[in-house]
Amino acid sequence: MLLALTGSTGFIGRHLLRELPKRGHRLRVLLRRPAAAPMDAASAVIGDLARPMNMSAALEGVDAVIHSAGIAAGMSGVPEDDYRVLNTEATIELARAARRAGAKRFVFLSSIRAQCGPTAAAVLTEAMEPAPTDAYGKSKLAAERGLAELDVDWVALRAVLVYGPGVKGNIARLARLARSPWPLPVAQLTARRSLLALENLAAAIDTVLGAPAPLRRAYIAAEPQAPTIAEMIAAMREGLGRRASVFPLPDAMLRWMLHVSGQDDIHQRLSGSLVADPTALMKLGWSPPLATRAGLGALMRASE
Repeated sequence: MLLALTGSTGFIGRHLLRELPKRGHRLRVLLRRPAAAPMDAASAVIGDLARPMNMSAALEGVDAVIHSAGIAAGMSGVPEDDYRVLNTEATIELARAARRAGAKRFVFLSSIRAQCGPTAAAVLTEAMEPAPTDAYGKSKLAAERGLAELDVDWVALRAVLVYGPGVKGNIARLARLARSPWPLPVAQLTARRSLLALENLAAAIDTVLGAPAPLRRAYIAAEPQAPTIAEMIAAMREGLGRRASVFPLPDAMLRWMLHVSGQDDIHQRLSGSLVADPTALMKLGWSPPLATRAGLGALMRASE
C-alpha cells in the first residue's frame, strides 16, 4: 500500500517511518514545515493539519492514511481549545480530505484516555461507555465520534501507554529507577498497568490496514500482559542482566516518603490500575510479536 503518514517526526511516527516499509508499504509523509524527506518515505508533502481542507492533492493516490499527529497528553500550558482544534477538528477534516482523495481506510491513533481517566477500577473493553476525564481524552473521543459521522472506512486504535527507544514520561522515569543500583520499595504495589511496545503498535496498524471488511469502530490496543510496577522493574533489570531487587514497604511509609520529597501525585499513579482488554483486536488477527517482559528488557538494552 501507499500510506500517508502524519506525525512522522514524533515518538510513534518515527518508529512507523522505519517499521512500515519493512512490512512492504510505501510511505508519503505529511510535514508541517519544509524539511528533507525522511529516507524511508516514498515522498513528502508540506501541509498544515490545522487547515487540512486543501489536502486532497497531497493525498492523491494513497491507499490509506495513518494519522498519528496531534497534541499529546500531559503537555503543560496547552489551552483546552488547542486540543479541540488539533486533535478533533483537524482529524475530522483530514478524514474528509482522505475520502475525497479516494483513500480506502483512515487509521486514527487515538488513546485509551478517550475511554477513561488515568486509572480504571475495572478491566476496560470497547463495550464500556467512554468516560474521559481531561481535555486530551475528550478531544480524542470527539474525533472518534466525528469520524463515525463520515462516509469513510475509519478505525481508531485506543492505545495504552506506548514504550520503546526514546520514550519519555512515566516509563522513562521508571527506567531511570531500574538503572539505579539500589533495591526499590515497590514489591507491595499490586496495581497493574497495560502497556504497548512500539513493535506491537506497528503490528496492530498492519492488522487493521489488512482487514478486508469495513471496520468503522475503535479497538483497544494493549498487550495481553498487564504487569505490576515491581514486575516492570524486574523485567527492566533482567534486560540489563541484573536481579529484580525489589522489596515491600508499608503503604503509609511509602506515602510519607513521597510526601516529604514533594511527589504526592506519584502515589496515585503507582497505586492505581489501568488494565485494557485487547480481545477484539486479537480476534481481528493481531498477534503482538513482543511480550511485555521481553519488550521492557529490550527497551533497557536499546538505551544503554
